[in-house]
Amino acid sequence: MTRSASPAAANARRVYIKSFGCQMNVYDSQRMADVAGQEGYAETDRIEDADLVVLNTCHIRERASEKIYSELGKIRELKQARAAEGRETTLVVAGCVAQAEGREILRRQPAVDLVVGPQNYHRLPDLIARARRERVVDTEFPLEDKFDLLPVASREAVRARGVTAFVTVQEGCDKFCSFCVVPYTRGAESSRPSSKVLDEIARLADAGAREFTLLGQNVNAYHGLDESGRATDLAGLLQRAAEIPGVLRLRYATSHPLDMNEALIQAHADNDRLAPYLHLPIQSGSDRILDRMNRRHTAKDYLSIVDRVRAKNPNIAFSSDFIVGFPGETDAEFQATLDLVDEVGFASAYAFKYSARPGTPAAEAEDAVAEAVKVERHAILFERLEALRLAFNHATVGQIFGVVFDKPGRHEGQLIGRSPFMQAVNATVPADRIGEMVDVEIVEVKPNSLRGQLVAAA
Repeated sequence: MTRSASPAAANARRVYIKSFGCQMNVYDSQRMADVAGQEGYAETDRIEDADLVVLNTCHIRERASEKIYSELGKIRELKQARAAEGRETTLVVAGCVAQAEGREILRRQPAVDLVVGPQNYHRLPDLIARARRERVVDTEFPLEDKFDLLPVASREAVRARGVTAFVTVQEGCDKFCSFCVVPYTRGAESSRPSSKVLDEIARLADAGAREFTLLGQNVNAYHGLDESGRATDLAGLLQRAAEIPGVLRLRYATSHPLDMNEALIQAHADNDRLAPYLHLPIQSGSDRILDRMNRRHTAKDYLSIVDRVRAKNPNIAFSSDFIVGFPGETDAEFQATLDLVDEVGFASAYAFKYSARPGTPAAEAEDAVAEAVKVERHAILFERLEALRLAFNHATVGQIFGVVFDKPGRHEGQLIGRSPFMQAVNATVPADRIGEMVDVEIVEVKPNSLRGQLVAAA
């Protein structure tokens, strides 16, 4: 996500930001880069050149913390080498590992100067100044709204990031799934005011962004207040976003089945800017496992949502998340997951082996599934999901749909973009079409992308 400093900024202090995990971390990293830019730091993609190094961490998956400590060990050596040359390096650990582990990070890695939680990025200038005098931890949930205090990205920064943009509209989660650390690292559900979200989208669109993904840990629980103090749901926010000049396509992630209300389902029929693609995690096809996960819905509830959305928009594609080997999961319950996968026919999905996250209720379970069983189940589910993904991709051959091209491809004259269904699409298209939605006919399926052909204008 980082970029080389421009020639004009060659003598500026430099910041290197590495983002781990979800799209919200990518967005947060961009906002931290904006804060650093306001303080005179130019972005660089060479960590060796950085005066400020930020690791924006994720705590969702197994061994996430150990991966960060391994990375910090390498940076410690780099920091020592720069110090020997008389160059100062400030090392920051941000994000959800920072929130979860706080001072433990300082204890385990003396090279770290600052640990900052995901709600406190707006304080970075003061925190970095303090960190030059003493080691600092700031993981308290602030009273002020960080979004009100973060700087606006410059037009140059927006253009450098490309025509696709992430916009966080909601943070935190009140669902307390028994396997998940998000309520503890990101806090309670909170929605940004709709006017501020729309202002941000309008600024990004004016600077050249064209495809927007609205983000939240539980994005369809969005209930931001409008200018009159009335709550706006996600469907209403998407509709107003669709009316902003320059917005070509909208997406949202990640959703919870409990918050798929009728207005949002209807939006998939009525909002012509909303991509026909819905990422809706279920985690398991077994009702007993869903109950142990505290998902508060059944497999039948989930399938009902799928049916209702498809009734409104038969062309929609679904994606999901699955956890295999959750404590107590039997062979029959794993088979229920496979059956649900077959019934829905996902265009893509993600499968993970269960890993206990410290501090979550599921981590206390005494009926853990053997690692060998988890590995086997994961392989079976992955194979099933991959077969569905390839079948979906092959079904697009001969179809024509709009692709928003966002960057040059590897071959001369080639551009890369995304289909409405999140597939990477390569096609020979003039470079000046970047940032446009171009009609493309799919002519070939490759392992991880589609090859398209520009449809001539009538």
